[in-house]
Amino acid sequence: MTGETRTKVTIIGAGPGGLAAAAALKGVGIPAIVLERALSVGASWRKHYERLHLHTARWLSGLPGLAIPRRAGTWVSRDDFIRYLEKYAHHHRLDVRLDTDVQRLERQGAGWCVATSKGSFASSSVVVATGQNRVPLLPEWPGRGGFTGRFLHSSEYRSGTEHRGRDVLVVGAGNSGAEIAVDLMEQGASRVRLAIRRPPNVVLRTIAGIVPAQLVSLALSKLPLAVADALARATARITIGDPRKLGLPAPERGIYTQMVRDRQIPIIDVGLVAALRAGHIGVVPAVEGFDGPSVRLRGGASIEPDVVVAATGFVPSLEPLLGHLGVLDGDGLPRCHGASEVAEAPGLHFIGFSNPPTGNLREMGIDARRIALLVRAREARRPHPRAARGAPLSGPSA
Repeated sequence: MTGETRTKVTIIGAGPGGLAAAAALKGVGIPAIVLERALSVGASWRKHYERLHLHTARWLSGLPGLAIPRRAGTWVSRDDFIRYLEKYAHHHRLDVRLDTDVQRLERQGAGWCVATSKGSFASSSVVVATGQNRVPLLPEWPGRGGFTGRFLHSSEYRSGTEHRGRDVLVVGAGNSGAEIAVDLMEQGASRVRLAIRRPPNVVLRTIAGIVPAQLVSLALSKLPLAVADALARATARITIGDPRKLGLPAPERGIYTQMVRDRQIPIIDVGLVAALRAGHIGVVPAVEGFDGPSVRLRGGASIEPDVVVAATGFVPSLEPLLGHLGVLDGDGLPRCHGASEVAEAPGLHFIGFSNPPTGNLREMGIDARRIALLVRAREARRPHPRAARGAPLSGPSA
């Protein structure tokens, strides 16, 4: 395809946020085209480690217009979620253009022009749904290039079976790092250690083995931060106990303050607490650098693992696409989210760039519906240039 394709809304990214936005828009009568650089929907989910399950309950994780099947269980596996996304796009008959790399977004009159590897797309509104986990983030550790063991980012990690019998250091105490450490232990690594830079909060996935922690978060999120922190801290003392007895440093902030101010999500426990308590996983200080086979730790100690897995997160890498528009903050994240807009960029929306305590997938669905209603209201207030230019509003469905 070459030339320009016109549609009322262009959506960038065919992950859950982009698909949810497309379905919600279709539900209110607004056509949209979804552009995806990969060869399939939900491409980033296909790259995650095999053990991954959603940390949010199935019935709170479905996207607008289609529930996740009950047979997927309470905690949906990676593969079941990928199948759900495929079914979702088919069920809603979404117009998804695969293998289409979006290169730049520009203002075009009162609307937008999306330049891609397969021509340009003109629309009055754009929804950016490329997600936070687009490009792996690796700290500039001194000597990392000379490390003689195996080094990989968590995005390259698939299963602990590949590291059976080996001494592995996992760097980063987020949910990926914690779950990878548990997977390595369960799959027979000879030794597993977790390097922690910023002391994390830890919460059980279910309270009393029955109530999903997400339901508790939904209730506490309506309270002032200090009150929510105090209640969450009291719950953690009862359910987990003193983190220092597990070898974890005490967190510097409460759970909700840490999420809002530091953008640090608590570890949702899927086996880490029991492994720490039993001594099957050890905790070491933050990594300071590398020296041949050695990893230098904060405080002066060194260790010599066979493998280092850097669970150090990702960056959205939005600057090449729209950094020139003034819509990003100092951390490279959107200044607006969901149905809100930056004054200088009307009609530009972002979805899936937050990590709310109430569940990212749940909030994507809410944001998708709000965006759809706003776009419908905006379209109702202004004439579309279709009649003047004589071009179709949307191309054929994929």
